[in-house]
Amino acid sequence: MERILANVIYEDAPVGWYGDLDGYDRASRSAGRDLPTTAHTMVGTKRLKNVRSCVEQVLRDGVPGDLVETGVWRGGVCILMRAVLEAYGVRDRCVWVADSFEGVPVAHSGSHPLDQEMALHRINQVLSVPRAEVAENFSRYGLLDDQVRFLEGWFADTLPHAPAGPLAVVRLDGDLYESTTDALTHLYPRLSPGGFVIIDDYDIEPCRKAVEEYRDRHGIDEPVQDIDGHGVYWRRAEHG
Repeated sequence: MERILANVIYEDAPVGWYGDLDGYDRASRSAGRDLPTTAHTMVGTKRLKNVRSCVEQVLRDGVPGDLVETGVWRGGVCILMRAVLEAYGVRDRCVWVADSFEGVPVAHSGSHPLDQEMALHRINQVLSVPRAEVAENFSRYGLLDDQVRFLEGWFADTLPHAPAGPLAVVRLDGDLYESTTDALTHLYPRLSPGGFVIIDDYDIEPCRKAVEEYRDRHGIDEPVQDIDGHGVYWRRAEHG
């Protein structure tokens, strides 16, 4: 599944992200450093392996709760989460697919300064993937069922009242300061002890600052572990 989701099987060429690349490059795809034309995820195989490892660990340890990703693009990571549940015959957990399906919020004069500086909304034509397309991608793997729940809308609107929880794995891929803060504020309190937080965009300044400030405010001192120089994760302490 990891290899198929990242399309290292057919090696689709990137369309440009960190600069022009001369066709498919295995190292770039593994590290999630290109923008695939057809693959269902851009996070790369290293971060996919991290997702699988975290989900398998909470299943082994009996950590209660569902799985959620905020910011899903074409849905590849959530498809992998659902595939792990299927492989282990788990029927009492859901995968929550949280996205605006319109790209990222437009940074305006009232937005956090780092979000204004980044102005990621300028590439929403790349980041925006319709909900119907994401659902169809689940269907292609035979994994679209009632264990897949969609949360459509901006995080500030959907997450406060989302019926998700408790949670065992929370993966954040919202890039921006405000998107990351919204996700942590509304989802971290629902994370079970022993559950995992995965931050896809920790090397991006707005995201990293949001994580650091949230951890400082709430006295979170579990060590942040690097995945691939881009994403990081930590495990919530068993005592809370």
